[in-house]
Amino acid sequence: MDITIHSAFLPHDDPDTALAFYRDTLGFEVRGDVGYGGMRWITVGPVGQPGTSVVLYPPTASPGMTDDERRVIAEMMAKGTYGIITLATTDLDGTFERLQSGDAEVVQEPTEQPYGIRDCAFRDPAGNLIRINEMR
Repeated sequence: MDITIHSAFLPHDDPDTALAFYRDTLGFEVRGDVGYGGMRWITVGPVGQPGTSVVLYPPTASPGMTDDERRVIAEMMAKGTYGIITLATTDLDGTFERLQSGDAEVVQEPTEQPYGIRDCAFRDPAGNLIRINEMR
């Protein structure tokens, strides 16, 4: 079986802010920016990895969603408990410094975890948790 990860979805509550963060702070390239009905789906991804993308999407655009569900999603996003992604780098300290000097909210400085990895964590402007593992 040959299966790869093509795309992951992370919610945004402000498309321009999300775009600036993923493009300018993380250094991802923009692969698509599609609007419909006043909403935007923005596809970004790491340079040199055209087969892997992150779609930044308006979470309340799902068909059939109730007002209560929209409210819960907005509350979870505000607390930073709705979206999570784990990235990896060979230079965790350099990546941490670059992100810390940008507009990323630091959640955890580079730390050696008891389960054998070294990582750090940030939140994007929408509150999504971004963990970054160090590749050894």
